[in-house]
Amino acid sequence: MENKQIKRDIEKNIRDWLFKGKIIILYGARQVGKTTLAKKLLREHGRPTDYFNCEISSIRSALEKEDPTALKKFLGDGRLIVLDEAQKVSNIGLILKLLLDTYPNIQIVATGSSSFDLANQVNEPLTGRALEFTLYPFSLRELKNFYKNYELEGQLENLLIYGLYPEIVKSDSTNARQLLDNLSNKYLYQDILIFNRIKKSGLIVKLLQLLALQIGNEVSINELAVNLQCSRDTVVNYLDILEKAFIIFRLRAYSRNQRKEIVKKQKIYFVDLGIRNSLISRYNELAVRDDVGALWENFCIIERLKKIQADNLYCQKYFWRAISQKKVDYVEEYNDRLDGYEFKWGKGKASAPKEFLAYKNSRVNLINRDNYQEFLT
Repeated sequence: MENKQIKRDIEKNIRDWLFKGKIIILYGARQVGKTTLAKKLLREHGRPTDYFNCEISSIRSALEKEDPTALKKFLGDGRLIVLDEAQKVSNIGLILKLLLDTYPNIQIVATGSSSFDLANQVNEPLTGRALEFTLYPFSLRELKNFYKNYELEGQLENLLIYGLYPEIVKSDSTNARQLLDNLSNKYLYQDILIFNRIKKSGLIVKLLQLLALQIGNEVSINELAVNLQCSRDTVVNYLDILEKAFIIFRLRAYSRNQRKEIVKKQKIYFVDLGIRNSLISRYNELAVRDDVGALWENFCIIERLKKIQADNLYCQKYFWRAISQKKVDYVEEYNDRLDGYEFKWGKGKASAPKEFLAYKNSRVNLINRDNYQEFLT
């Protein structure tokens, strides 16, 4: 796809909170477009000179002074200031609190690639003072707002193979593979393995590869621990870090009847399918693959989560399975209803287990290639 400026759905949500006395914190993995979005906000509400890359040691050092006057002198008199990769600054939460309390008219936008790193530093100092947003790779809806339907249909297979990272979407398949392999290595080693709790780099790569082969299936923590020859606690810890680093996301089982329904299992998906396919070097066409159903399920659920965030919808998200093995791939729980979804790449019918439909105001819908755009965009 052509490299053009695609408007991000989250932009409106962020703009609604600018200059209202809150620090804006923008989370997201590397290369999803955080810097691009932050600089766009600067063009509209500030100046290019008010962008500070905290990965530069001199900038980092200047920002680590716990002196509001010195900080203001360094940052200047800008109306909106961007601190990119803010988690690199020691005590960033305290620094942001000092700036906000002393200069409440300045709008600060701080970005971070690692929520586990930045969140740990800002949660306590910035209680009630910050709003957090997550930027994902492009969403199908963002592309739909820019490209015609037939163009998107023609790209659907590529999206399931190469994912939706901005730089990947615009590349041909050869370049996309190289970029993805490079990104997946940087992703793992730069943002996760340097985290001080990660001691065994090989172990977390093997864990990711195991998860890549199990998307759409229920995952057993004990089984993963046995396969990796490590403790259960290690697997739990690594899964938590991988989720906070925007590589995976988890669905818990929905249940109100613990005797008849699965309650302890979880399903694990990848935030981006290109990263998943890179981990197991699987870039072949869908027609010759045995994991198309799993790819389709992962794609539909992550795109749905992006839509839910963009629309500020509030629901709990689960999967459902009875002891009898009857299942519903994905469930959204609202205050007054329970919406279930089955995902099928090919033709077929949605199974609507009577045990699930016994819940008040419940239903099961089929999502396939005939109606997925309506569901996801």
